[in-house]
Amino acid sequence: MLTAFFVLFFGLLLSAAALVVYIGVKANDAIETIGLDKTEATEVPVEQSVKKKPVAFVLMGLDSRENGGTLNTDVMMVAAFNPTTKKATIVSIPRDTLIEVDGYRGRKANSFYADFFTVARRDNGQDKEAADLAGKKAVKDVMGELFGIDIQYAGIINFRGFSAVVDALGGVKVNVDIRMKYRDTADGTNIDLQPGQQTLDGKNALDFVRYRKSNDGTNMSSDFDRNRRQSEVIGAILDKMVSIGGLTKIGSVIESVGNNMTMDMPSSEMRRMLAEYSSLRSSDIEFLSLEGVWRSPHVYVNEDSLAQAQTALQAKMAE
Repeated sequence: MLTAFFVLFFGLLLSAAALVVYIGVKANDAIETIGLDKTEATEVPVEQSVKKKPVAFVLMGLDSRENGGTLNTDVMMVAAFNPTTKKATIVSIPRDTLIEVDGYRGRKANSFYADFFTVARRDNGQDKEAADLAGKKAVKDVMGELFGIDIQYAGIINFRGFSAVVDALGGVKVNVDIRMKYRDTADGTNIDLQPGQQTLDGKNALDFVRYRKSNDGTNMSSDFDRNRRQSEVIGAILDKMVSIGGLTKIGSVIESVGNNMTMDMPSSEMRRMLAEYSSLRSSDIEFLSLEGVWRSPHVYVNEDSLAQAQTALQAKMAE
């Protein structure tokens, strides 16, 4: 009996080791796909890296659906991570926010990537990769100016990737706050969610964060509501990933992200980032959202809300 136990125990160890190697290979492949390789980026010294210094990102969600997709970034967040405290601050920006910073006045927040990508492709004759970097740089410059911080990196995940990650985790548990029912045959949208605490698959989780209104115009949902839902789903995804059940699905999650995300961050820095913040949970993140008023076609951000976000991000970068 004791021999059988040791055989079983040894077999489990070998299986665990194989899983670690398997995940490591998948992670490395995904990182190489997502980030910039050595020919595209300057190597960052360890003492200047994310392991030693705070880092800020702008994170964008792109609607990549065949029938309704555009280059407008319908989800926008600025995130600051501190390696000393192992904590982060994430600020959600309503997509229709009117931006009024020097050199970038009078535009909606979600238009910058699309505008600069298009100019790089159409007017400057750049390839898609170069145009993508131009678009990301513009968004980093704008958001860095808005919040008063240096934003080093920008990442884009398309909506297919968001859904794939949730499905790879076996769904996420959230509280659907209102009845959500909306159908648009032109772009294939079909949202049909009942209110209450429930586990959503990838398609329904995406519907939850994208919902704006019903077909009859009732149950309206503002940019601020959507930002709150985005934060809720991100927290649920993060907690699911670090749970025992989620850890067994990390390989599929990594594969899903790798196929649907790009970032202007050196691959070597991405590896350091993953290692440094591998234990991050939703309780380690301060979620904030810019608040304001909607006056078509813009969201006008409240000055106090902007000041609070600026202070929080700046403090995270200075800890």
